[in-house]
Amino acid sequence: MSKFNSQSISSIRKTIGWAATGIGVLLLANAVYKEFAKYKLEGKVVLITGGSRGLGLVLARALAARGAKLAICSRSADKVELARQELEKTGAEVIAMPVDITSRDQVRTMIQDVVRHYGKLDVLINNAGIIQIGPQEAMSIEDYEQAMQTNFFAPLYAIDAALPYFRKQGEGKVINITSIGGKIAMPHLLPYSARKFALVGLSEGMHAALKKHNVSVTTVVPNLMRTGSPRNAMVKGDHEAEYAWFKIAASSPLLSQHVEAAAENIIKAIEYRASETVLSLSGKLATVVKAIAPGWVSMALSVADRLLPDYIPGNIETKRGYEVESQKSQGPVAMLSDTAAAKNNQM
Repeated sequence: MSKFNSQSISSIRKTIGWAATGIGVLLLANAVYKEFAKYKLEGKVVLITGGSRGLGLVLARALAARGAKLAICSRSADKVELARQELEKTGAEVIAMPVDITSRDQVRTMIQDVVRHYGKLDVLINNAGIIQIGPQEAMSIEDYEQAMQTNFFAPLYAIDAALPYFRKQGEGKVINITSIGGKIAMPHLLPYSARKFALVGLSEGMHAALKKHNVSVTTVVPNLMRTGSPRNAMVKGDHEAEYAWFKIAASSPLLSQHVEAAAENIIKAIEYRASETVLSLSGKLATVVKAIAPGWVSMALSVADRLLPDYIPGNIETKRGYEVESQKSQGPVAMLSDTAAAKNNQM
């Protein structure tokens, strides 16, 4: 009996050993294959909308370091020119274009100009957008229309204009920068969340529809990032209080992600052909919890809404973040956002 048990244990150990070896070989083979199939960005032409500041500019820097040829656009001619000068000083090859991305004609012309200049377009990154902060009562239909025009139709215009070139080339990549606000509707950010939900749906649908044309679509889902963007946010309601909570949240290391780390994760998603990437651990946890217990998430968001600033009747004027700085939006945590703003062309 003892001999039988000894032989059985020995046999089980051998089986486990061979299984572990097999799994190790498979994992190694998969890693080797992923590296072999990795999308090389060197020499690729990458167009970044909203590439003059914030995440777009940080992405441009990281892509330039990998040898990509860049095209960046912005509504502001001054901002995009400043970004071009900075990138060229690092040795990047870049063209900069002042473009209103809510104009379908201007977007079509932008795509044509990129192809005319470089002879091709390999990667389109839909990054540009706006954010409106304030209670639901302060938001007008026009706010939602503006949000949809900038963060939904503008990316759609760009994809539509780029597709003929991608099909002709036989391949192409579209990267849509969405938000955790496109997975979970955040209080006091309703126009933003509504348009991000729409963009997530568009991106996921395009991924399925365009695969047959060898055009890959990646949905990027970031959380808050320390880009310095609160300065340029559009604020309604109790302006100082609304701006203060958003700026502090977007500055906090506990709630927001380092923008350079986010950019590196986005580039990895491009290189390894991911269909979707949720950039932060908190974002991943939030989406899982919502899937498992949507009622709990809804209750938590209702509580959060009650804790945010109250609506001031009649106060529906829109102001920029930098216009409503106060003592409430200052301090060591908020300073992280100010530092990022100076670094990333947000001033």
